[in-house]
Amino acid sequence: MSLTVLQEAQPPFIPEGAHAMTIVIEYPPGDPGTPPHRHPGPAFGYVLEGEMVFELEGAPPRVVRAGEAFWEPGGDVIHYQDGNNRDDVPVRFTVTMLCEPGKPMVDLVAEEELRAKGWTRTKK
Repeated sequence: MSLTVLQEAQPPFIPEGAHAMTIVIEYPPGDPGTPPHRHPGPAFGYVLEGEMVFELEGAPPRVVRAGEAFWEPGGDVIHYQDGNNRDDVPVRFTVTMLCEPGKPMVDLVAEEELRAKGWTRTKK
């Protein structure tokens, strides 16, 4: 048997009555991904193929490559980018989210809020 720890994280909270949902997302080459959004609870992911641009509020964008893990705290934190970093191959990743009952797993952020919180984006 072989066991490899990919990441360890201390999520800031877990929503009351949360349930876990695991999904696989695939974006074609060059796809920008989901527009800026939030998740009601923490999310933990792993890139299966390709490269993803990953940007959370208050942190610079970074590239997460196949075989690497990522996570986000959820709640009020804006997830600015999760698109494909490559123009020549798709990106495929899996995400396990702790979802709050009665709330959507993805909540898109309104343009007004993005303009008001523009200072929270960090440049590379």
